[in-house]
Amino acid sequence: MPLSGEYEPSTQQWVRDQVERYEATGGREANTLRDTGLPVVVFSTRGAKSGKVRKQPLMRVEHDGAYAMVGSVGGAPKDPAWVANVRAYPDQVTVQDGPDPWDGVAREVHGEERAQWWERAVAAYPEYAVYQRRTDREIPVFVVERR
Repeated sequence: MPLSGEYEPSTQQWVRDQVERYEATGGREANTLRDTGLPVVVFSTRGAKSGKVRKQPLMRVEHDGAYAMVGSVGGAPKDPAWVANVRAYPDQVTVQDGPDPWDGVAREVHGEERAQWWERAVAAYPEYAVYQRRTDREIPVFVVERR
C-alpha cells in the first residue's frame, strides 16, 4: 500500500505541479524532467521532522526492478531535504513509475555498489557527472527495492 498520512506538497511550484499531474494521469503526463524528455519517477518519503508525506520527481534510474534515488540538487553544497527523510525512514518509501505505486525499502549504497549505480545514473542523466564536479560532498545514492 502506498505511503499514507498527511501530504505536504513541495515548496517549489514546478515540483507540486509535476507531481499532481503525474499522479492524476497515472504517469502518462508530466513524466519527464521539465522539457528534457528524460523520464522521471515520483518517490514518496516520510518527513524526518514533520512525519508528513513528501513527494519528489527524480530521474528514472532503474536496474532489474530496483530504482536509484540520487541526491544531487544540481551539485549544491548540501543534500536535498529528502535525503534526511530516507535516512530516517528507509522502510517508508513509495515508488511510482507509471500508474501503480509500490512500497519499497531504501538503502544508501557505498563503495563498488555505489560506483555501479552512479554509472547507471550518469548514463540516464549525464548532468549528474557535472553536478558531482560542482560539489565537495559525495552525492548520496540510495537503492529502493520492493518491500
